[in-house]
Amino acid sequence: MFAEAIEEILKDQCTPAVVRAIEAGGSPAVLWNAISDAGFLELLASENDGGAALSLAELFPVLIALGGYAIPVPLAQSVAARALLADRMTIPEGMLTFAPGLRRLNDGRLVCPVVPFGTIADHVLAQDEGRLLLLPGASATRTATGVHGSMVATMSWQIDADSIHTDLAAGTLSAFGAALHAALLAGAMRRVFDMTLQYANDRSQFGKSIGKFQAIQHQISVMAEHVAASLIAAEAAFPAGVPTPPPLASAIAKARTSEAAVLVASISHAVHGAIGVTEEYDLQLLTRRLHEWRIAHGSEAHWNQIVGRSLLQSGQDRIVDFVRSASV
Repeated sequence: MFAEAIEEILKDQCTPAVVRAIEAGGSPAVLWNAISDAGFLELLASENDGGAALSLAELFPVLIALGGYAIPVPLAQSVAARALLADRMTIPEGMLTFAPGLRRLNDGRLVCPVVPFGTIADHVLAQDEGRLLLLPGASATRTATGVHGSMVATMSWQIDADSIHTDLAAGTLSAFGAALHAALLAGAMRRVFDMTLQYANDRSQFGKSIGKFQAIQHQISVMAEHVAASLIAAEAAFPAGVPTPPPLASAIAKARTSEAAVLVASISHAVHGAIGVTEEYDLQLLTRRLHEWRIAHGSEAHWNQIVGRSLLQSGQDRIVDFVRSASV
């Protein structure tokens, strides 16, 4: 129900033209206000606090929908951040995002490298061992990556940040960020697959659609396998009955979706031929997100190491038993 509702808003308010305008430096206010006024920021909040009290499993389809529209605002991060901050501190207005990491320099500055949506976020939530830090975007020095259309920025502060001691285990914020991006990646890849399949059926060459050529069928089949595997891996990171995604399931989900993102992007461009990367064609909005979200909170190289260490320490005799225990 919530996934269908957010899709109706995204169809009207998150069109490719809007995505291009925000990426080019336009204001995200209209899109953000449409989403927040509809109550989607409180999906994980309790009913007593005016929220929908969704479980993580019920939130997952909403995240898949966001990925399919190349969402240019940190809605997924804001929903999760508001749930983490509830009962811990006053939740600020505006767009919140997660910092993948935090460094303290010798001159006292705080630095959060490559923050997703760092160019537009109003606040950044960072974890410093047993503390959560809420860092104001207004006083941050933002250094964009310079990549075309990217909203990733390295952010630094000269001031002390508001912080709270928390019972969140170290790494919880990182795992949550990884799980959110795994779901966004899975949603974007599903949309890319649908566009590629439709193009292969519509585009004709030598009197028949190119989708009837065996070479194209083979590439689309490989693509379908990776998209399906990514959806399953991402969904496993969002079980019901827990407040935050399990660390190991999040690691597996981010590793699997990040690995698939490169392959899905390259096959979709290959099947689309020359138009796959052109500015006017909407496919590039999604495939650029695939590459950006693949790196967010660590690529498959980072998370594969964590999964590997967990396997060696698990004492499990069979890989299948280890995988089955990942979401527990």
